Amino acid sequence: MLEALGSLAAALWTAFRPGTVLLGAVVFLLLSDLLKRQRPKNYPPGPPRLPFVGNFFQLDFEQGHLSLQRFVKKYGNLFSLELGDLPSVVITGLPLIKEVLVHQDQNFVNRPITPIRERVFKENGLIMSNGHIWKEQRRFSLTALRNFGLGRKSLEEHIQEEVAYLVQAIGEKNGQPFNPHFKINNAVSNIICSIAFGERFDYQDDQFQELLRLLDEVTYLETTLWCQLYNVFPRIMNFLPGPHQRLFSNWEKLKMFVARMIENHKRDWNPDEARDFIDAYLQETEKHKGNAASSFHEENLIYSTLDLFFAGTETTSTTLRWGLLYMALYPEIQEKVQAEIDKVLGKSRPPSTATRESMPYTNAVIHEVQRMGNIIPLNVPREVTVDTILAGYHLPKERGCALENNWPELSCLFFLPHFCKNLPSGLQTMKS
Repeated sequence: MLEALGSLAAALWTAFRPGTVLLGAVVFLLLSDLLKRQRPKNYPPGPPRLPFVGNFFQLDFEQGHLSLQRFVKKYGNLFSLELGDLPSVVITGLPLIKEVLVHQDQNFVNRPITPIRERVFKENGLIMSNGHIWKEQRRFSLTALRNFGLGRKSLEEHIQEEVAYLVQAIGEKNGQPFNPHFKINNAVSNIICSIAFGERFDYQDDQFQELLRLLDEVTYLETTLWCQLYNVFPRIMNFLPGPHQRLFSNWEKLKMFVARMIENHKRDWNPDEARDFIDAYLQETEKHKGNAASSFHEENLIYSTLDLFFAGTETTSTTLRWGLLYMALYPEIQEKVQAEIDKVLGKSRPPSTATRESMPYTNAVIHEVQRMGNIIPLNVPREVTVDTILAGYHLPKERGCALENNWPELSCLFFLPHFCKNLPSGLQTMKS
């Protein structure tokens, strides 16, 4: 009997050589992937995809919004992409984006949780949280920010004070060339600090400089190829060295910085008086103590504070740097802006929202810088919450949705400061 079984095993081994088994396994995996990724009926069109990686290597992650333009030309303003296991639909053009964000906003209210975001923030914070957590955190944060000056005169005074510090720091360079990146980051971050921590940091503070460096680096790292590969193949990338590991290390250091600020607050915390966002959050945490369904806890305070920094610092400071660049590229516009500022404000009066109506040219230039800089061209992605029909196509529930806001056919000319005309775009359209 044993001899018969041995002969059978030998015969099977001869019939199914290792190469044959490997080939069969590959064919099986390819067929499984093909069946798994079949596009739903009436799904938006998109480019052909490769097995397992989808359209991942068809994108340029350094200039993602530009690489998507060729797909827009071929498939229109609504098309699909597969990034590994992450199905996505790209929407571009004002009418469709308005349809998504205004008319069908409840169908696209959630954020997709990518593997990187899940590892760093889990489902907490302000930017990428969903459902009950997002509603609680957003409602509280809006109230707290307003209480500490957002949209009010008191915050404007903080900004004017910080502008004076920034001008002084720039003046210390005595007209010599320098990189304004971190000095602008310093100034913008200090506005967030005044709300979150109740204090500002000196531009020479080493601890604060490290915080800014880490924020700047995580912004850069999250767009790199390695970190995008992590989102596609998290289980494999967990075991590989690379920039994605530094990203996680930097986020942990940022969490520790905020955790230390929270501990400092706790030492002299007065439950009856909130000095800043952290104090107000600690008060809210006390109110919900013992409520298991509440999202108010110290870990979420860390995540929400980091979200405020990440969203508030990078976007504003990057816009300001674009402004400096365009003023250098267009000195004739810079001269007209300066002339209007001198006429309305003089040499010593600080700018304010009250004087905006009196400075239409400067206001138009600021808006044009924001349009041309286009610092978030792909917007923050959303997720389809229910089966939805958009532009005649069927979008199944829980499919990722990236909203592209790069509209190259819109342009403004500064000789009509109150209006935006539809004219061919390009750097040359910034005219006086």
